[in-house]
Amino acid sequence: MNTRESREFFEALDFISKEKGISSEVLAEKLKGAIVLAVRKQYHGVDNINVVMDPEKCKFNVSFSKLVVDEVHDPSNEILLEAALAHSKRARVGELVEIKVDSKHIGRIAAQAAKQQIMQIIRDVEKESLTEKMGDKVGDIITATVERVEPTSQNVVLKVDNNEIVLFKGKQLPNDEFEPGDIVKVYAVYLSSESKGSPLKVSRTHPNFIRKLFELEVPEINEGKIEIKRIAREAGVRTKIAVSTDDPSLEPVGCCIGNKGIRVSSIVNELGGEKIDVIKYSDDPKEFVVEALSPARVSEIELLNEPNMEKVAFVSVPETQISLAIGNRGLNAKLAAMITGFKIDISPESGFYGEDSKNTLKEKLIARLEQQNQKQKEKAEKLKQSEKSPEELLEEADIHAFEVEDMLEEIENQQN
Repeated sequence: MNTRESREFFEALDFISKEKGISSEVLAEKLKGAIVLAVRKQYHGVDNINVVMDPEKCKFNVSFSKLVVDEVHDPSNEILLEAALAHSKRARVGELVEIKVDSKHIGRIAAQAAKQQIMQIIRDVEKESLTEKMGDKVGDIITATVERVEPTSQNVVLKVDNNEIVLFKGKQLPNDEFEPGDIVKVYAVYLSSESKGSPLKVSRTHPNFIRKLFELEVPEINEGKIEIKRIAREAGVRTKIAVSTDDPSLEPVGCCIGNKGIRVSSIVNELGGEKIDVIKYSDDPKEFVVEALSPARVSEIELLNEPNMEKVAFVSVPETQISLAIGNRGLNAKLAAMITGFKIDISPESGFYGEDSKNTLKEKLIARLEQQNQKQKEKAEKLKQSEKSPEELLEEADIHAFEVEDMLEEIENQQN
């Protein structure tokens, strides 16, 4: 290239560098590789290609070398002495001769490389840059600006430090509505080197989004005085969060809710009205299940909590609190089960059909325990007597697992 062409080329490179926030040196190195591929294709597989790109001196030259020989066997990489002398008067057989690519060809090759690969290069470098810049943001909340909303997919393109990240529709809350220019908080879940798009994956539905919002809003959590032990979430609808503290002077639930509910209200507003139950964590399973079913009041509770068996909490509540304990579409009971790890069987305090509630709970507990013990015995007996292969036994185990899932689903449907 002549000086003017070189200057224009590097000016364009500098513009792209500044616009995309990419180092011009990094971009130039990436582009060199693309030009090498383009030259190799243009000159039928030549191997020894040299690309010189010096932005400071506005120098941009491309050349390749061929071995000078008496007889050509590889036209791509060998040249006769007579032809070599046209490129260098010092050419000698057995030595390499440098062949400069015509400036007009350089322009065409550079344009071809740019057309075919420069956008991919920019995307790759942007991804590397974003990975480097955002790597320390993983597991934290990022405040971003809405760049645009894709009309078809409804994915939201966010701008963070001149980098674009995508908040996919499936990671948005049901009530989320965004307009260009809106400021939005998202949780940085992880970095993906395999992704074709932005490597930083963000979400507003992840349970840890709740955790980080509480850390931002409640100083005692951020300082480690109060610990978030567990979270159960139906994103956009309702969340239960269990907290505890070793400081006897602190009331963990009250600290998280704040004076007149100001702290939790701020989080609810960020989540578009998602309801949040802050409960006190307990190492005592009974106490924890009772807390998890709040705001419903529990009258009686019995637990099936044997090793290697399904964990079940049999609970009775006042008749007036049945709907509150179960919740809309069974959500309160579902979240309580998720956060405690117990399946929850809810009965009215007076029992069904006039039965005594305490006897009913104990009878349910004994019946379930006997049922599970019987299954364990039957399983052990089958294994003892069976002459089937390990593969056949595994297949039977899978079928049994499906049967158990069907039974539990039926019980859950009956409760709801």
